[in-house]
Amino acid sequence: MPGKPLIGVPADRRLLGHHYFHCVGEKYLNAVAVGAGAIPVVIPSFGDSPNLEELLSRFDGILLTGSASNVEPHRYGGPSSAPGTLHDPQRDATTLPLIPRVVEAGMPLLAICRGFQEMNVAFGGTLWQRIHEVDGFSDHREDLEAPVDTQYGPAHEVELVPGSFLHQLAGGQNQIQVNSLHSQGVQTLGRGLDIEARAPDGIVEAFRVRNAPSFAHAVQWHPEWKFQDNPFSRALFAAFGESARQYATARARKDRL
Repeated sequence: MPGKPLIGVPADRRLLGHHYFHCVGEKYLNAVAVGAGAIPVVIPSFGDSPNLEELLSRFDGILLTGSASNVEPHRYGGPSSAPGTLHDPQRDATTLPLIPRVVEAGMPLLAICRGFQEMNVAFGGTLWQRIHEVDGFSDHREDLEAPVDTQYGPAHEVELVPGSFLHQLAGGQNQIQVNSLHSQGVQTLGRGLDIEARAPDGIVEAFRVRNAPSFAHAVQWHPEWKFQDNPFSRALFAAFGESARQYATARARKDRL
């Protein structure tokens, strides 16, 4: 039997002081290590990698994290961003070609917040850049002046699609409480994606890849935040980890043949 599965986590590329760093928040690494029972491995965001096959051969799952940066609008044919918007073109260039290859390979994939938006774009979807400025939608941003526990606290319910994976994961509950820390959101859903949850204003909050051979789910909220205190978040990371273990076992069996 193989050891713990390896989960690749693409990094943000950030300018910290005078130097660039490739960063992943500890909360994501902890959720993988403890919640999914796996070993997180940070993937540097150097841009479009010519070695995707080699990269994929080393991992048993991929986690796409949230970030303060937004997907560049030219990636989905959107209008120019508002001045001051933080972008991370190296991360875009790393994750967008990676996502469909991961799904095609049957490797488990969990996408959170920015990762959710990346996943939609990777499948041909588009994004609202500033949901709060669109008539009919609520303000989904956090209060930056509030304590961090308040920012990541419950913000609204999401309605789970009956019979969906997330509905089953929630024990058949029709709604769950989630946090909300985003300005971008799904405008048009990508090809082959099925909605699994919506916010009260109708914004898509979760989807899956319809014909994916393995776990391929994305959520707009942040289940990694104090996941151990939230039954649904614990179940989500546990299911992701179990899928990665199954993938690792199958990969090890194949390597022995």
